Amino acid sequence: MINRLISRFNRYKNNYSKKQIFNDQFETFKRNDINCKLSCERADIYPCLNDNTNITEFDAHYIYHPAWAARIIKSLNPTEHTDISSILYFSTILSAFLPVKFYDYRPAEVSLSGLKSEKIDLTNLFFEDNSIESLSCMHTIEHIGLGRYGDQIDPDGDIKAINEIKRVVKKGGSILFVVPVGNPKIMFNAHRIYDPIMIIDFFSGYSLKEFSLITDDGQFINGAPLSLGKTQTYGCGCFWFIKNT
Repeated sequence: MINRLISRFNRYKNNYSKKQIFNDQFETFKRNDINCKLSCERADIYPCLNDNTNITEFDAHYIYHPAWAARIIKSLNPTEHTDISSILYFSTILSAFLPVKFYDYRPAEVSLSGLKSEKIDLTNLFFEDNSIESLSCMHTIEHIGLGRYGDQIDPDGDIKAINEIKRVVKKGGSILFVVPVGNPKIMFNAHRIYDPIMIIDFFSGYSLKEFSLITDDGQFINGAPLSLGKTQTYGCGCFWFIKNT
């Protein structure tokens, strides 16, 4: 009880201090804004009290894995790239450099040159067998079949989706595949977590070209050992697979 009260007091003290600093900064700005180029009134304040940090903070999962994939795609230099339901920022930026087709169960109504966006069901892709040269599906499969995004409940939805992306890639083509790794479990209805060896087994008929890892403490390890992935609580496993010829 005492520890809880102390913690509550410390949070209150920190918040009070931030508010006081904000008010002091506002009054200082007003005093020094001699030219008054733009109105600056208390009625229009928009306090941002948590951004004064020593370093720029970021979500390691969603900074590193698109950067990892972009570097591989640059090395592959495909004529076009297909992305299925990865974070949309990835496809929109990549489309500045090569044609990109983006597909999602909840289609993105985005309009940009070089980018095509359509709806798709990842468990039943409408692409022909062996038709895609370069494909990414990142931080997506772990959600399939859990209902989080309006999809049907299906305990095997992830396996069905993996089999579909395996089917549509050309022989010799690449899949950039990203999922949470660690102690395998389902955290319903958010996501699944996989042992990296499970993913290797799911991708029979493919060779693992590279495994990279974003660890629990936010480190990016290029060319990490698979065994390290299993030791994470919620790591980010980045798999580059090539379809066997």
